[in-house]
Amino acid sequence: MPSMGTYIKAISGGAFLCIGGPALVWYVTPTEEEIFKKYSPELQKKALARREQTQQDFDKFTTQLKELSKSDKPIWIAQKEADAKRSEAELQARRDERDAYAAESRRRQAEIRASTQ
Repeated sequence: MPSMGTYIKAISGGAFLCIGGPALVWYVTPTEEEIFKKYSPELQKKALARREQTQQDFDKFTTQLKELSKSDKPIWIAQKEADAKRSEAELQARRDERDAYAAESRRRQAEIRASTQ
């Protein structure tokens, strides 16, 4: 039968691994600010320029998720339906644009024909 010292060593070793491992990772992981400072000046400018757009995209995404979560359906099904509606709306917009372009083209052809006669 193992002695009490063996149990204490095992518990101490387990505690060291469970507490020390994450503490070590936390200690050696650089912060976002430290990583940003190591960027070249060009990359820093690009990151600062994209920051606002990235924030807007994230806000739009979270707003969309909040809207979709109000549905009784699972979020992935609601997302699929929203994507289908969005793609259908884009297709309809393209059709309308194409029809407007075709109507403008026909109008110009009629104008040209009328001016040649």
